[in-house]
Amino acid sequence: QVQLVESGGGLVQAGGSLRLSCAASGIMFSENTMAWYRQAPGKQRELVALISRGGSTKYVDSVKGRFTISRDNAKSTVYLQMNSLKSEDTAVYYCYVYERSSWGQGTQVTVSS
Repeated sequence: QVQLVESGGGLVQAGGSLRLSCAASGIMFSENTMAWYRQAPGKQRELVALISRGGSTKYVDSVKGRFTISRDNAKSTVYLQMNSLKSEDTAVYYCYVYERSSWGQGTQVTVSS
């Protein structure tokens, strides 16, 4: 079965950086579109960034220029590099694989102001 394991979350000061990783198993990773979503307390889960199997990317407007999604097909891993973090980026971040409609367990990112 599909397994997505996120890591890299934590507590960081505003203006700092974090890199999230999501290691996938049980899928042909290179053939799947991968994404990062986030959910802040009291808010709906929202798409942060996605990367197609061809490497095309898409970002929510609020993170453009600050976050970068990338993938390493040899490692079956998708990354989210987050720079210039703001308090409003505080949320649980989830990895998602579109073709299998599967979620990871989430990793907490907390940005202190």
